[in-house]
Amino acid sequence: MLSLREVHVHIGKLHILQGVNLEVKEGECAALIGRNGVGKTTTLRSIMGLVATSAGRIEFDGVDLARFQPHIIPRKGIGYVPQGRGIFPTLSVIENLNIGLPGKRDTAREDYVLTCFPRLRERLKQSGGTLSGGEQQMLAIARCLMMRPKLIILDEPTEGIMPRLVSQIRREIHRINQTGVSILLVEQNFRFASTVADRYYIVEHGKVIDGFANADLQANMSKLHTYLGV
Repeated sequence: MLSLREVHVHIGKLHILQGVNLEVKEGECAALIGRNGVGKTTTLRSIMGLVATSAGRIEFDGVDLARFQPHIIPRKGIGYVPQGRGIFPTLSVIENLNIGLPGKRDTAREDYVLTCFPRLRERLKQSGGTLSGGEQQMLAIARCLMMRPKLIILDEPTEGIMPRLVSQIRREIHRINQTGVSILLVEQNFRFASTVADRYYIVEHGKVIDGFANADLQANMSKLHTYLGV
């Protein structure tokens, strides 16, 4: 479904990504893990066309994403929840949900999404900026779901969120994945990642240095300790 092959990114004189290779299969949840500053967020932004690649190829469903402007890429079936969530604070919950849709409201899809996140149904007229951090994260994921994505990319979905709401978000991410939507996430909270991911990619110095399936997690704990301190 999603494939990155020898992807390089330069920002100014900095060589941020130095040949990233990874794959997310259809229906899979994959996690990019690694310390801060190793290139995880830049990898996600390169997929969405928000930073230019200097070499390599990024394909989604066999199509080279470099052919498209950033605002076109979500229409190809990729939803993106960045760090900071990226909601519109002065717009209501319902306005945020529909902001990216062309044409008239899709009320059937709204009902489905609000069933996934019932807390949002109680706050439809509330401004996005007045929601808690966890509720804003729910809104950002819900907004992606409105676009009927094949793949959702999540950057630090548990950052700054109360543990009680983290559990709700974990359940919804897992449930969304179970419906066939593929997921690629960056997550510092490895305990959280280990409850949702099918596959892990370890990122170090702008490269994916290792990858393994969840079934092989215990056999790779020494690597995780070396690179993550977990």
